[in-house]
Amino acid sequence: MTTSVSPRGRHDARDDDATSVIPAIDGDQTSVIAAIDVDQTSVIPAIDVNQTSVIPQFADATSVLPAILDEPSAAPGTDSTDGADGKLYDSRAWRTRDRRRRSGGPVRTTARVLGEILITLGLVVLLFAVYEVYGKTAIINSHQNQLDQQLQSSWSGPTPTPTNSSGGKSAAPLAPLPGDAVARLYIPKLKKHWVVVEGVSLKDIRFAPGHYPGTALPGAIGNFAVAGHRVPAIFWDLNEVQKSDTIVVETKDNWYVYTVTVNEIVTPHSVEVIAPTPDEPGVKPSAAMLTLTTCNPKWDNYQRMVVHAKLVSTTPHSAGAPVALGS
Repeated sequence: MTTSVSPRGRHDARDDDATSVIPAIDGDQTSVIAAIDVDQTSVIPAIDVNQTSVIPQFADATSVLPAILDEPSAAPGTDSTDGADGKLYDSRAWRTRDRRRRSGGPVRTTARVLGEILITLGLVVLLFAVYEVYGKTAIINSHQNQLDQQLQSSWSGPTPTPTNSSGGKSAAPLAPLPGDAVARLYIPKLKKHWVVVEGVSLKDIRFAPGHYPGTALPGAIGNFAVAGHRVPAIFWDLNEVQKSDTIVVETKDNWYVYTVTVNEIVTPHSVEVIAPTPDEPGVKPSAAMLTLTTCNPKWDNYQRMVVHAKLVSTTPHSAGAPVALGS
């Protein structure tokens, strides 16, 4: 007997099988997923627990670190012992070694001391140079102001009349006393002027150019010779005064204008340069001359610089300053 299955029955059977298979697969996957999730979840805490237990083991190293760091310093100012061999560290010895380490040893200390000495010497030299240029200049200028007032005061009073041994008037003027103001000296090229005093001793020319005693007075026939220090406030730049330059001398009565004839270098023993006729001792003078002397070179004195000039004009003081002085 043949049994027939209707198409619908076959279709329903297939649908039932398919429907039954899907829940089975879903159920299996759900169980697998649950198993995997549970297993994975159980593994993670296990790893966390183990890692957490490892961290304190590394933390033990940090507990060793303070001991390692503290041991060399060994509490400066106190004594401590090394746990390994029981060796005693003396705090004083530790401080000595520390000072030596910081100082760098005897060679470095010596170099540092020498450096400080050289710096000190350099400062001393610098201060000396500043004093020579600015300090002395200020002092000389101050004394020049006092001398200028002294000179102006003497010019304002009556001119003393010299007398001879018989009580009569003498034609020769009175010689100025050492240190007294004699005249004003101008060098227009240098834009400088000074009060000239009588005498050439170190005391006389300390703050001013000095007139050589026994030489002629300004404007007179002979040689009006003047010495001055080679310092910035006086004849420092005398080397710049050359032939044909102008030098002016002012007295109570007159202005005297000289023209430079020569600037020369001589030895300190060349006294002939201040002779009545310069460089010709024993020769009777026939002209009014002016001679300036100073040390040479600068900062030394083994030579002398000499400037000779010849009188070219004389004007009364009342006529005012000559054109040669400029404005």
